Amino acid sequence: MGFQTPLHSLAKYLEWTTSGSLQLPDFQRGYKWDDERIRQLLVTILRGHPLGVVMMLETGNDQIRFKPRAIEGVALPGSTEPNLLLLDGQQRLTSLTQALTGDGVVHTKDSRGKLMDRRYYIHMKTALLGEDRMDEAVIAMPGDGVLRRNFGKDIVRDLSTPERERAEGYFPARLLFAGAETVNWLFACEDKEQASTFHAKVIEPCLKYTIPAIELDKTTTKAAVATVFEKVNTGGLPLNVFELLTATFAGDKKYYDTHGTDFRLNDDWQATQQAFAPYPVLSSVENTDFLQAVSLLATLKRAKADTSDRPRAVSARKEDLLKLSLDDYLEWVQPVRDAFIWTATFLADHHIFETKFIPYPKQLVPLAAIKVVLGNDADLHGVRAKLAQWFWCGILGELYGSTIETRFVRDIESVPGWARGTETAVPRTVADCTFAASRLLSLRTRNAAAYKGIYALILSQGAKDWMYDKALDKVQYVDLKVDIHHIFPSKWCIDHGIDPELRESIVNKTPLSAETNRAIGGVAPSAYLSKIEKRAGIVSEQLDAVVATHLADAAELRADDFSAFFDKRLARIISLIEQATGKPVQNDLIDAEREEGPEMFDPEDEAVRPDLDELEV
Repeated sequence: MGFQTPLHSLAKYLEWTTSGSLQLPDFQRGYKWDDERIRQLLVTILRGHPLGVVMMLETGNDQIRFKPRAIEGVALPGSTEPNLLLLDGQQRLTSLTQALTGDGVVHTKDSRGKLMDRRYYIHMKTALLGEDRMDEAVIAMPGDGVLRRNFGKDIVRDLSTPERERAEGYFPARLLFAGAETVNWLFACEDKEQASTFHAKVIEPCLKYTIPAIELDKTTTKAAVATVFEKVNTGGLPLNVFELLTATFAGDKKYYDTHGTDFRLNDDWQATQQAFAPYPVLSSVENTDFLQAVSLLATLKRAKADTSDRPRAVSARKEDLLKLSLDDYLEWVQPVRDAFIWTATFLADHHIFETKFIPYPKQLVPLAAIKVVLGNDADLHGVRAKLAQWFWCGILGELYGSTIETRFVRDIESVPGWARGTETAVPRTVADCTFAASRLLSLRTRNAAAYKGIYALILSQGAKDWMYDKALDKVQYVDLKVDIHHIFPSKWCIDHGIDPELRESIVNKTPLSAETNRAIGGVAPSAYLSKIEKRAGIVSEQLDAVVATHLADAAELRADDFSAFFDKRLARIISLIEQATGKPVQNDLIDAEREEGPEMFDPEDEAVRPDLDELEV
């Protein structure tokens, strides 16, 4: 990659944007500056102050064909090919092009986001008073040049014609770079001395105003464009790989020659989102997640077909996503789309029904890719069991928190054969999984993937609501507004000096309906169980059986014996984890320390706070 850092006059930039020599790549977002920001931009130029650097990319690179589009507000013949693409500076140059050329009408919005057309004027007498009065001199007017009040009945200022502009002493910003038209406008002014001075002190400095540029040459790669853009475009939204591929795919000549139209990646992604809409759990899937799954499959296919001593690597890294061709995407888009929908059913089978309880949303990327490789075999009993083991090992081993692209590759290369039984090597995600019993004491909020995973595992054991005779399946989960709540309420624990580490542990929490949680309130288990029996119309033995579906013994709850309850449920959750992962849990809890009893509550401990939403009002 090579680059230059020249200075170009603003007049030159305006010449380029209006002629189409400088255009936008299709990945750039739409124009969005508001009225006051545009006015301040003009004040900056009239004062001669710098407005920052713009970045441009030289066209003609055979490796990158970004679809170009004209600066908004500029009408170009469809065949106009740019020499440069504007990577950074879109909002500034669009504002200046619309305000300083043509009719000077800028399509913008007010501070509340309401769309409107504006023209900009410079009060000549005020501008000549000095730089510090320039902010006062520049005004914005409606697009027709007439400012009205009283619901349009009263005209406050009328600058709708050149004669009225001159009579009011307002020079139109659209004529700052208009050459002969500028001179003719000034020559027609009655105050020739003021007009001459205004030309010398205001217009001529504008004609000399320069803006520095970074010009990337035609050897620049897509990955380099992304990297440079991210570092330079600090004032805008970060560039997304998806937007770069949108522009690249739109510029695919072969597709255009075949179909007579450009391929619109964004439109295709909207079709994917529509396909995902019936599955709310997929709302967390991002367009870049989808592209990563495509990349895993495309690069895996190339790697298997490569018979050389050093085949190309399988990859889902950003720089390799940028190497995807449109043919790659079109080959895999539908299989990947179908596979993500399949992951929604896989999650539901494991009692994960909503996005906030997906332990690792990014784990759906390799899961979808693995499904594509396995095809219908993914639903065979034995294969499905292996996939579940891999899934839970990733979650309970907490393995998808960092360096996930490398793990994605290992998953797609090893899990399908292992799941089918055609390969004996255990996938790294399964081999790397370890879980220590002490981790259960530190799992206190749903921010942790393992916390969400254990919550889902408890649900999957056939847990039933304590108030209603309903299993907490997908339908009842939504209808009953199920969430995770304390078994021994926070208030009771605080009142009885229970160690906050034990009180807030997932061992003391379970999925319950909103109404059951309200019935529990903040009282002792022995008290709320009696209340639930009366409201539900059941006997103690029936409620005890329901409580048992949550891996808890009602006997300890009725005795308000927190320590015995905690020990037994801890052991059962450990067994549940071992069953899910197929691996032993490391028991690093020292029984002697636990037998000493719970620590007393320190009221000055800021980490100890009751969950007020659990207190019955």
